[in-house]
Amino acid sequence: MTTYEYRCEQDGRFDVTLPLGSAPQRIACPVCSGQSTRVFSAPMLKSVPRALAAALDHEEKTRTDPDVVTSLPRTGVRKRTPVLPLTPTLRRLPRP
Repeated sequence: MTTYEYRCEQDGRFDVTLPLGSAPQRIACPVCSGQSTRVFSAPMLKSVPRALAAALDHEEKTRTDPDVVTSLPRTGVRKRTPVLPLTPTLRRLPRP
């Protein structure tokens, strides 16, 4: 379902939810039952999650002015991978 916007001369703008592609050019106003014309407006982008909007804004900003990196990021102390003890059969093999 898609939200379409219409404008009534007397009562102003209102929204109608209809299946995609089925919006007529004119529709009756829910308040005065007069003819209302369809208005083409910007898509509803306010429902985008805040993190996604921030990422899209950052991507747009860095398209022409990339971020400058002056140093490598800190990785912290590396943890050693624990070595499993050898099984009794492998203990008898020669070690390098």
